[in-house]
Amino acid sequence: MVLPLVKLGALAMKTVSKPIASRLKMEAGRHPQFRSFIISMAQANHRISTNMQRRLYGHSTDVEIRPLNEEKAVQAATDLIGEIFVFLVAGGAVIFEVQRSARSEARKEEMRRQELDALKQRDEELAREVELLRERLSEIEKLAKGRSLAGIFSFRHGGSPEDSKPTSASSKPSAAEPTEPATEPS
Repeated sequence: MVLPLVKLGALAMKTVSKPIASRLKMEAGRHPQFRSFIISMAQANHRISTNMQRRLYGHSTDVEIRPLNEEKAVQAATDLIGEIFVFLVAGGAVIFEVQRSARSEARKEEMRRQELDALKQRDEELAREVELLRERLSEIEKLAKGRSLAGIFSFRHGGSPEDSKPTSASSKPSAAEPTEPATEPS
């Protein structure tokens, strides 16, 4: 959706720049100092292009090149100015699009990096949780080894659960052991 709009905008800028270039061409021919500058620029462009054409066609390049008359020089220079303006506008639009695309890619890359960091953090949290569960399992296994099978299932064949528990330095139940609620006699 965005790409067609950007292309349409670039086309609109080129279209708008053409009348502006025509206006620049008209004004360039009127100003006396600028007119003399563009005439010299047009004459230099004429000499360079004529020499290049002569070399391409295999003609002699040591001949004198006749300069353009003043009106043709002004027309050639203003055409060149107009084309340069349109080219600069189009080039600016291309540069803008490339930078916009680069920023978009940078945002996507940043989002991917943040997502990867979040996944790594979640992986570390899960690894810590697994380690904690392993430690708890180890504690439960140690307790189970210390008790008989009847102690694990808390069978009550005439004795209280406290009778079947091994005596230890601490008589408090661990966090892994379930505690039975106290019942009142009725």
